[in-house]
Amino acid sequence: MSSFWSKTAKGVTPYVPGEQPQDKQYIKLNTNENPYPPSPKVLEAIQDAASLLRLYPDPEALELRKAIAKHFGLSHQEVFVGNGSDEVLAFAFMAFFMPDRPVVYPDITYTFYEVYASLFGVKATTIPVREDFTIDIRPYCTDRAGVIMANPNAPTGLLLGLKEVETIVRSNPNNVVIIDEAYVDFGGQSAVTLVRDCPNLLVVQTFSKSRALAGMRVGFAIGSTELIEGLNRIKDSINSYPLDRLALACAKAAIEDDQYFKDITQRIIKTREGTKGALRAMGFNVLDSKANFVFVSHSDIHAAQLFKELRERGILTRHFPRPRIDNFLRVTIGTEEQMSQFIEALREVIADRQ
Repeated sequence: MSSFWSKTAKGVTPYVPGEQPQDKQYIKLNTNENPYPPSPKVLEAIQDAASLLRLYPDPEALELRKAIAKHFGLSHQEVFVGNGSDEVLAFAFMAFFMPDRPVVYPDITYTFYEVYASLFGVKATTIPVREDFTIDIRPYCTDRAGVIMANPNAPTGLLLGLKEVETIVRSNPNNVVIIDEAYVDFGGQSAVTLVRDCPNLLVVQTFSKSRALAGMRVGFAIGSTELIEGLNRIKDSINSYPLDRLALACAKAAIEDDQYFKDITQRIIKTREGTKGALRAMGFNVLDSKANFVFVSHSDIHAAQLFKELRERGILTRHFPRPRIDNFLRVTIGTEEQMSQFIEALREVIADRQ
């Protein structure tokens, strides 16, 4: 530990992203990336924007915000954009949570929430999910703290219905409720429809998953103008230009190509459902994911061993050595061919064990 580090740097435990190995080619089912390329219109937008890279991008990202607002039937003043949804969430922690205004979230969820709470000195309380990993909404309806919740949840993929989300939001009129919808396009109903009636609701989404732009790092939030102004105050105190010209152009083209977006999300949903059936037929416990991944376990082979055996066969998955979920693997949904190879590799592993 460096003597030059601040107390904050010494005290925080950073988030650990999924591995991005460079040693050989793998079937990457570990970081929930989209298996399909972005819209062809995105590539055209890159070419058009490249000639202007000598100029700073628009610090207000006005054209992109207008495109997002149009997609959702809102005003651009209700839209905020940032460098991936992770940055948007970090800004939200700084803008809306603090030592005297704590936050609650599930004990099994996206682990970046824990990192942000530690980094920004926010008092955080985790609420245990049920034994089947579903969320009991009652402990979130006290109006005693802010709420942040991934929906569908990660890494389980389980979804709360819109009515349940609305109950949480309306039960916390004096605190901000953040619904992190990184995976909502794969089977959920967005809470964006509640924003106009719920000034305490902030909905966060990303272009990384359903719009196949993980490499461009574009995220956005939708909420009341009051909440968006709070995010802008934080952004402009850190970096007025979080999105470069290529990212702005790519995201605008992606949100405008709605048909392509629908086509690739439906393909992933179809493959996910087929994968669930194949895994269950092999004796796996498979949660009813509504995301672009599945969360699975096997009664006879521990997840850590499955992870190792699959990696040796050139297939990457994600294993979380954390309480309650250490015997589960999170598996991204790839193409039909990739998932067939994944299923075949599992058959080999099970056969070898027998």
